[in-house]
Amino acid sequence: MKIYMCAVCGWIYDEAAGLPDHGIAPGTLWADVPNDWRCPECNIGKADFVMCEV
Repeated sequence: MKIYMCAVCGWIYDEAAGLPDHGIAPGTLWADVPNDWRCPECNIGKADFVMCEV
């Protein structure tokens, strides 16, 4: 599992945790998050996220 960070606001998407409040189950890979998904903090698109090493 990997984590991805919004390049604009720093919000983190953790594949292991998912985002259940937004319909994304724990364990959902970044590649499986819909392409039209937006950052819940700043509304930037998925393309503006970067993978981070833990």
